[in-house]
Amino acid sequence: MSDMWGYPKTAGYHAGNDLTGYRVEATDGVIGKVDKHSDEVGSAYLVVDTSVWIFGKHVLLPAGTVKSVDASARKVYVSRTKEEIKDAPEFDKEKHLGDADYHQSLGAYYQTPRNMPR
Repeated sequence: MSDMWGYPKTAGYHAGNDLTGYRVEATDGVIGKVDKHSDEVGSAYLVVDTSVWIFGKHVLLPAGTVKSVDASARKVYVSRTKEEIKDAPEFDKEKHLGDADYHQSLGAYYQTPRNMPR
């Protein structure tokens, strides 16, 4: 599951780049903006504010869901649909700071193929 928590080498992300405020594009359209992110080795992620699409919800996306980063357009493309992201567990800022079970369940959610029951 560690691959889920690192940016893919082909994504065009470089450690230290600030993605805050970048628009986030799912495979089927815009889902929100990056509220915060981490590039910590083994636990990199994006926290996406989806309130433009889902009222008041923040979601944590493991960095492994990032397909590409377009710095000039300030966009991050992720390899999940809006529906998958909408159905994801809501971001829990208390649990994400050291709860290995929380990270494991999120990683499992995003690694489960779409046609498999969750």
